[in-house]
Amino acid sequence: MANALFSFTPFDFNGIQGDYLPQHYEKGEAVIKEKQNPLFSMEELGQVYPICSEYGAYQDDTTSNKGLHFFKDQQQQPPPPKSNCLTLDEYFGSCFPAPAQPIQKLNKSEINIAKPNKESPHPFVLSSSLELLNNYGSSIKKLNMNQFNNASNQTHRVETRKKLSTEEVMRVAGARYIQFSDPRYDDFSMLMHPFGYALSGLSEEETRDVELAHLLLAAAEKVGYQQYDRANRLLTRCEWIAYERANPVQRVVYCFAEALRERIDKATGRFTQKERQAKCEIAHGLGTNLAVLDFHQSVPFNQITQLTSIQAIMENIGSARKLHAIDLEIRSGVQWTAMMQALAEREQRPLEHLKVTAVGLTGIHNKIEETGRSLERFAKSMNFPFTFKAIYVSNVNDIKEDLFEIAPDEVLVVVSNMFLRTLISNPDCLENLMRVIKNLNPSIMVVTEVEANHNSPIFVNRFIEALFFYSAYFDCLETCMKQNIENKLIVEAAFCHGIREIVAVGDNERIARSVKIDVWRAFFSRFRMVEIGFSESSLYQATLVPKQFPCGSSCSLDKNGKCLLVGWKGTTLHSLSAWKFSRERLGRFFANYRF
Repeated sequence: MANALFSFTPFDFNGIQGDYLPQHYEKGEAVIKEKQNPLFSMEELGQVYPICSEYGAYQDDTTSNKGLHFFKDQQQQPPPPKSNCLTLDEYFGSCFPAPAQPIQKLNKSEINIAKPNKESPHPFVLSSSLELLNNYGSSIKKLNMNQFNNASNQTHRVETRKKLSTEEVMRVAGARYIQFSDPRYDDFSMLMHPFGYALSGLSEEETRDVELAHLLLAAAEKVGYQQYDRANRLLTRCEWIAYERANPVQRVVYCFAEALRERIDKATGRFTQKERQAKCEIAHGLGTNLAVLDFHQSVPFNQITQLTSIQAIMENIGSARKLHAIDLEIRSGVQWTAMMQALAEREQRPLEHLKVTAVGLTGIHNKIEETGRSLERFAKSMNFPFTFKAIYVSNVNDIKEDLFEIAPDEVLVVVSNMFLRTLISNPDCLENLMRVIKNLNPSIMVVTEVEANHNSPIFVNRFIEALFFYSAYFDCLETCMKQNIENKLIVEAAFCHGIREIVAVGDNERIARSVKIDVWRAFFSRFRMVEIGFSESSLYQATLVPKQFPCGSSCSLDKNGKCLLVGWKGTTLHSLSAWKFSRERLGRFFANYRF
């Protein structure tokens, strides 16, 4: 009967992605194909001029007459560094710092979480992909005419202003790419556009980085139109320039260029199954080596979401004596060590027992068992009442309520850490999982997800979204993990695997398909899930976590409704939301539902 109640049509995760819907794609492609892009007419002559060359009157002396140096002596790269492994016991003992401050009642004015700004509409019409790129270019942060108009000396301005972040470089390149791609841009519009001034004030390195990113965008568009010969020439130039991978822009471009190259090789039949298997051997975050530990200790995002989740769970279980937690993606399990510490400090009505049930596929049972044994040792060292259980299924469709063995006196919570996005490509599995969770009726379900639209059916749109997302992440790694370059490179290699999944893998093969919180809200509403948000104390605790990191000032916290957004320098990267299942009558819920 329960299944029948939720047998409506599959949820369309592509249908709520903003203003770039599939129905506009064909029209947009036709518009672009009719244009003759100035950049590519030059490229056919074997030349790609500096992106400012057509507007020499507005160039800075340090950037004028500076062309792209495409030909470099290719040096042999050293072999990738090998990671050292930690035991899980050592890992658990060093991941979470002591609580920053005891929880206290606060006034709303003490919670310093910004509200997201809405982007202004654009006065001109572009194809869907170019419009998306223009949206990114128009919303660049801390890069406007005031930076360059307040001082009278150009050289002084370059020396005193902050260096552009990796994502800001991509935004400048996107704005310039729009100017080259749309014939309505002329010298006058260039003069009126803030990026006309911005480029004139860039340093020599920033100018080269913008030119490199411009080439990558051009290559992506050619791949989107299946113009593979032209795309290959542009990618060759990208790889020559970015070969040294000396800064985050070069490393991001190199990863995306490799992914584009693989997409071309697949389309032209040059990509073998052996290569595909080798590229898939990168760990999916289940490892506990030094690089993973360093990432957790150096980058604030995980600790913000995990500690805020723990606080939300503590507030929702009340004075429960027995707690049963279902973890859909347990990974290293470090979050449960922090949970044990928090529960152990509860003075009133101490917890009698904590049970953690991990859900996993049969192929990764060794990793989950190792995590379970380490959690049990950690609990024993604290003399904390704890039980670990693992449920293995060959397919998420095989998950049933009776597998979890929920006792009548247990309070149930569900934690999903970047797991649901892996099921978007298999809607039957996703809907089965949500039906099971609904029937289990947890006191709270906490969901952490990637806050990005990497599920667009339009390749170029998907490429642009991923480019800005990973540019912000690479910039973050450069700042937060600069003390250990070896570990940073290992983490970047894992991110390159994610880039490959988005760019190189075909639509039918892609597994992880990230969508934004508004899409998840629409999907969760099908199961009568109600977003409950986070208390003022939880949000305040979230603001304390970045302050413990040297790079914490660049970590940004925003709110989208009742959801907490975590980002880097204003670019949102993750969402954290808390949910309960409504027990209202079905008639009221389905009153206005269109089947």
